[in-house]
Amino acid sequence: MSAPLKETAPTGDSTPPPPPVGKGPVRPGDRRGEGVVLNVFSHGFLVLWAVLIVLPLLWLVLSSFRTDAQIGGSAFGWPQNWDLDVFSRAWDKGIGDYFLNTVVVLVFSVPLTMLLGSMAAYVLARYEFRGNRFLYYFFVAGAMFPVFLALVPLFFMVKRLDMLNTYQGLVLVYVAYSMPFTVFFMHAFFRTLPTAVFEAAVLDGASHTRTFFQVMLPMAKPGLLSVGIFNTLGQWNQYILPTVLMQPQSGDDPERYVLTQGLIQLQQQQGYASDLPVLFAGVTIAMVPMLVVYLSFQRQVQAGLTSATLK
Repeated sequence: MSAPLKETAPTGDSTPPPPPVGKGPVRPGDRRGEGVVLNVFSHGFLVLWAVLIVLPLLWLVLSSFRTDAQIGGSAFGWPQNWDLDVFSRAWDKGIGDYFLNTVVVLVFSVPLTMLLGSMAAYVLARYEFRGNRFLYYFFVAGAMFPVFLALVPLFFMVKRLDMLNTYQGLVLVYVAYSMPFTVFFMHAFFRTLPTAVFEAAVLDGASHTRTFFQVMLPMAKPGLLSVGIFNTLGQWNQYILPTVLMQPQSGDDPERYVLTQGLIQLQQQQGYASDLPVLFAGVTIAMVPMLVVYLSFQRQVQAGLTSATLK
């Protein structure tokens, strides 16, 4: 009779390892619970952030419709009279001129910044030459340089060019001030664009200038829109540069204050005869255009910020 067959234990690594001591298998419910906690925390933080942003803006706008007595009696009261005359008074007291001066400067400074910054970023991102990385890091270093350290030499340089208290002087300074960030942002964006399109344009006989303006620049439209919004916000809210460069140099020199200067000037002109609703209305007038611009293009800004990462 043949001997009965005996089962042999499998050899090798096929035996599953024993579970860790004190730890059981991770159940799907545990991971779901962690995700719920994370979502609650993130949404709660976003709600808190929105409240911290919206409430001061709402308080500012509501204070424009209140009187000095109401503001002095209670800082958080509700307006009793919704009269738009306060905005007319603020406009007539100089906010209109300051607003116009700011618009004139930005109409030239923002497009010029975008044009020169995009051209420099395109060359640094697409062409290899000696000194390429040095120039790129030179621009990046400019973004980290505090503007306060350059105020004194900047003042004397603009004065030597006879451009103090002039639109063109402030435009050139704004362009130089915004170039480092523009080059840094657009350099990363141009490097993500497909090389095949550039090579096809070159094979078709397009010059470098035509390739840039008709092929590569339209493809970089999301990045241009994003950095353009940031430059507009930064130059609109700039205070220290116009304070140094846009001061009348003589009695006959007209005042060309921008909005940030004008609001401080409006506050100083009131003296003891305070008119807080006019001041709040002036701040509201200065704030609303940038809110409208950002809310109108927020999707494009988000697309421009994420496209370089997703490509």
